[in-house]
Amino acid sequence: MTLNVNLANSMPELVAIRHDLHAHPELGLEEVRTSNFVTTCLEGLGYTVTRGLAKTGLVATLKNGTSSRSIGIRADMDALPIFEETGLDYASKTPGLMHACGHDGHTTMLLGAARAIAERKTFDGTVHLIFQPAEENFGGAKLMMDDGLFDKFPCDAVFALHNEPGLPFGQFAFREGPVMAAVDECKITVHGRGGHGAEPQETADPIVCGASIVMALQSIVSRNIHPMDPSVVTVGSFHSGSASNIIPARAEIVIGIRSFDPKVRDELERRIRLIAENQATSFGMSATVDYQRSYDATINHETETAFVRDLAVRFAGADKVVDLARPYMGSEDFAYMLQERPGTYFFLGSARSDSEKPLHHPAYNFNDDLLPIGAAFWTELAEAYLARP
Repeated sequence: MTLNVNLANSMPELVAIRHDLHAHPELGLEEVRTSNFVTTCLEGLGYTVTRGLAKTGLVATLKNGTSSRSIGIRADMDALPIFEETGLDYASKTPGLMHACGHDGHTTMLLGAARAIAERKTFDGTVHLIFQPAEENFGGAKLMMDDGLFDKFPCDAVFALHNEPGLPFGQFAFREGPVMAAVDECKITVHGRGGHGAEPQETADPIVCGASIVMALQSIVSRNIHPMDPSVVTVGSFHSGSASNIIPARAEIVIGIRSFDPKVRDELERRIRLIAENQATSFGMSATVDYQRSYDATINHETETAFVRDLAVRFAGADKVVDLARPYMGSEDFAYMLQERPGTYFFLGSARSDSEKPLHHPAYNFNDDLLPIGAAFWTELAEAYLARP
């Protein structure tokens, strides 16, 4: 792997930063310490830092030369509500919170790039480094845009990456078009009539009705959606009752829904509503459906994806660059930035063995060896993009 930007000497500093961030995780829109830490680092490098976008988000801006071109690079900062089980000496100091998705590494890589970009100053134009809160739960990307992100910091294109323990170490993975799914959540409440478990004929059992709804939901993807349109309907929660001799008055079902095509997304909602309401009616009960749309699908742009892919080939070698055969069913709020600006979202592999823990696992830990690679690549991307005619 050829690093035109040599960050080997910065490795101890980057590791120290990443471990500090890992030990002090913060949930979305609560990243106060993280934001303060990142701001101090960036201001020391000569960046103009604007804070307060989406509460704890910030943008670091550096200009050089005379070009009007600009680039935005995003890193996410938030952690997850997970009890850490790594046993590391720098494990989370806050019980119940953990950097289980590698956002501590993403933030550190962009800080490493910030240093290299500032020290080299071989770019011509404006670099906006976007440190985003609340990627996991609250749509921090959209909140930043609602606060005027691209009005205040015009970007010709925006880019983001995610580490991926399911890919070999140092491998870059790209995909033009859909790369991450839209995600929605639905809560179905079945309203029955409770009573004594010994007298079921006097009740309207919402558990039996709910079970029928759960089974009927399995037919949506297999029978209502075209086989070539990726979609998922997952019943993740079914709660009802408190004892074996009590038939409860209601049952609650919570569903996760993922898709890519807007028409498919509409059809999934329509079918879920129909099944819940009509199944309940057939049992002599009623059901209320609370359907919430969350992140849209993440759609990469053709030109920017090709540009970053070509750069990755020069940076890492053709053997370290792959095209994803299919999109991931996970979701990503970078989708909203890509709706407003051209750009691409890609993956950087971190696996050195088959025993790597997946993202969101309580024993997951970001691979520190990725830090100089990611930092160097971001540096070269900023310089190369702003050098384009």
